[in-house]
Order: sequence, then structure tokens, then C-alpha cells
Amino acid sequence: MKLANNLFLPIFLLIHTLSYSQSQEIKKNPVQVNGVFPDLAMIADHYPRTEAGTGALMPWANRLWVVTYVAHLAGTGSGTGLYEIDQNLQLKKHPSSVVGTYANRLVHTPSMQLLIGPYLIDTLGNVKLIEEFKKHRLAATMTHLTDPENKVYYLAMEGEFFEVDVHTLKVAQLSNLMQELDVPEGSKPHFKDGFTAHGRVVVANNSYDSKDYRKEWSAGRLAEWDGKSWTVIEENPFTEVWAAGSFGQPMIATGWDNVSVIMRVLIDGEWKRYRLPKGSRTFDQTSCTEWMRIREVETERALMDCHGLFYEIGYHTYDQSLWAIRPISTHLRVVPDFCSWRGMLVLGGNQATPMKFGPQDRNPLAGQSQAGLWFGKTDDLWDFGPLTGIGGVWHQTNITAGDVSDPYLMYGFNQKALHLTQNSDQNVNFTIEVDILGNGEFMKYQEFAVSPGAYVHHEFPPGFSAYWVRLKTDRTCEATALMIYQ
Repeated sequence: MKLANNLFLPIFLLIHTLSYSQSQEIKKNPVQVNGVFPDLAMIADHYPRTEAGTGALMPWANRLWVVTYVAHLAGTGSGTGLYEIDQNLQLKKHPSSVVGTYANRLVHTPSMQLLIGPYLIDTLGNVKLIEEFKKHRLAATMTHLTDPENKVYYLAMEGEFFEVDVHTLKVAQLSNLMQELDVPEGSKPHFKDGFTAHGRVVVANNSYDSKDYRKEWSAGRLAEWDGKSWTVIEENPFTEVWAAGSFGQPMIATGWDNVSVIMRVLIDGEWKRYRLPKGSRTFDQTSCTEWMRIREVETERALMDCHGLFYEIGYHTYDQSLWAIRPISTHLRVVPDFCSWRGMLVLGGNQATPMKFGPQDRNPLAGQSQAGLWFGKTDDLWDFGPLTGIGGVWHQTNITAGDVSDPYLMYGFNQKALHLTQNSDQNVNFTIEVDILGNGEFMKYQEFAVSPGAYVHHEFPPGFSAYWVRLKTDRTCEATALMIYQ
């Protein structure tokens, strides 16, 4: 009996220790469903009712930092802010959090600070707040052209362009880009991103609504600044600007028009123009473009999210061409930002968007606003949706005889169908040319005669592909040339 009593306490302590250890292990390994960890959801308060998307993600100071956004400044939502996630996947909201609309991020290497939202975070995780930016919707932070050691630029969604000293936190507004870029009065300002490379700052504004679709005005802008004057590159809605820092160092901007995705690429000082298919048309409006990024996710390889399609992007520019681009998959998920962290690919999200800014609730079937993260491997993206797309080079476009269209991406898709129409008073021959290698050398594929008001359909043979395809006509006309990939 005495022996049994002597054994009871050690056995009890062992069982208690194992039980405690198991509970701690469970805490360190939260529940996950296909890469989504419910414990890591960032959930806003119930009132005011608005969205709570993940505006920016960045690995820094031995943790993953996340900033969330509401629709339009603090008055349109509550409960969002700055979050940090540690190596045990434990989520903590930072006490310096403020409610706002923030989607900017940049590492300022001279001062070794992460600039994310209105916050500056050093390598120990200490956080400072730029008070001025509580009242601005921040879209981008960019390297300074003349004083990169001490200053940066900030772009706000309404077009305010600022200069900030990263040491004193002094803020100075340099421009109002709605005025500088002559954006039509009455259009909704929606500047989405900016980037500094090759001696210029490039910014994107994706204003687009039914007036743009009907071609009553062109409110979108892609523009560049050399430190002295602004130049409009294109009057179409653009959402993203990014540049590689090595090898060919292409600078890429993505946007769209009625026909397709537009991709502008700066190579050796020249802006080239390409077209890509739309994986989805649900992005074709100012506010429906959260936030479509380009970012390195594997060493010297970038991931591009554009109109519902993921692409792999290389840094090479052989033959003055964007040498490496291929589609990966389609997706329904709204991905406001993504990054690599601890060997994983992390996708941001924006899963529920209640909207009640006045007496009317515009989305009463949406519950409490929230944003979850997805964790996986980069190659998991191949298991997302099948590669499909719609687009082309012309849609009721006035074409001059002999002029060639922009190159349109063909590589990586399977079934390909071409649809042609033209409205003139005579027959028009459409010549199809293909670039097999992707180096800008086009060869004739086939010619199609289209009579006035007629419709011609062509299916490319199974297994046939090229990198790019383009068209030209032998007569001036109003033409449509659309392609559907399945």
C-alpha cells in the first residue's frame, strides 16, 4: 500500500505533464483547412459595416506583418489595423493599430525600416505611426529619386502624392495627381500603386465605369514622373506597377480596357505594349480590383496576379522582349497581396464585404467582415482553377490598313478560338501572325477574308501554340478580333 502511494504522485505528475504538453502542442499547431487557419482570420467589428481586406503582407522582424483595410477611411469601418503573426502561427493585433484604408508596403533599406500602411517598423519590431496618414487612403510607398537615404514617396488613392522623411516623419504633399494628370472631373479617383525604377516614378490609377466602357471619357491613367514633370503613358485603367531589380530589370504595369488585359513593359527605356486574356470580367470596374500584385515569391521569379489569372514572370529581356511569362491557373479568390514567409506562399484575402454607408445596406447577406490568409507552396497554384481566358486585340476598333495589333498572349493555353467581324463596305483580309519563340519575330500563320458585316470563326488545331499572336488588315475598317481560351 505504501509502495502504491509512493508511485501515485509521480504517475499523476507524469500524466499532468503529458496532458499539459499536448495542450501546448495543440496551441502551437492550430486547426487548418486546406491551407486556411481559422485562428488567423482578421475580423472587423460589426459597426460600421464595411470590408476588412488584407491590404499588405510583409515578412519582417522575425514575424509576418499584416495590415487590413476598410472601404474608405476610419468612418466606414472599425476593428481593423496592424497585425503580427509569429513562427507558431499565433496572431496578435498591435496596440498602435489605427483603422484606415492601407495597401502600401516597402522596405526602406538605408534605415532598415518596414513601411507598411501608416507604420514604420524597425528590425526589432518597434512601431512608429505617421499621424498625418490617418486621414489618407494609402496605395503605395516608393523609393525617393534624389534623397533615397532619408526620404520616400507615398501615393494616396485620391491622387495625393507625398514626400516623407523616414527619420523625422515630416510629411509634405508634392502633387495632386487628379489635376496633374488631367483626370476627367466627376470620375472616381482610385490610384492603386506606384514604383520607382530606371530614374522615374510610375503610378497607376484604375478609374473605370460605364462611361469608360461607352468611350465617353478615359479616366484611368498610367503616368511617370522624372522628378520635374509628369507624363501620361496611357489613358486606360491600370492597377499595378512593379520592376525587377536585376538581370533585364523589366518594369511592368498591368491594366485593362474593353478588350483585354493591357501589359506595358519598360525595356531599355522604351515602353512596349502587350495584351493578355482576362481570366474573369468581374474585375472590370474601379472598385473591383483588390489589389492584383506582382511580387517575387521564389528567388528571381515573380508571381503576377492579374484579372483572375496567376502568371510566372521572369526577369530576362532578351531581344528587347519580356522573355519569360506563362499562365499558371485561374482563381476566384480575391488576393489583395501575397508574399513568401518561412518557406510558404501566403495569400491575403477579403472574404466578406458588407457595405452600409447610409440607411441602405447594400449587402445584407454578408455577415461580419473578415479576411483570412491561405498558406501553401508556390507550386500549389497549379492545382487552382483551369487555364481559361477571354480577350483579343480589337473590339469595334477603327483600324488603319496595314497597322499591326498589339501582341496577344497565346502560350500556355489549350483550346483556342478566334472570332472576327468587320463593318465596312468591302471585303477585308485579316492576316494572323505568330511569334513562336517570344523574341518579337512574327511569321504569317493564315489569312481570312471577311465580307462586310460577316462573322468568321477559326479554331486553332489541337496542340498548336505560339508565344504571341497578332493581326493586321489590308483595308481600313472597324474590326473586332476576339479570342477565347478553354
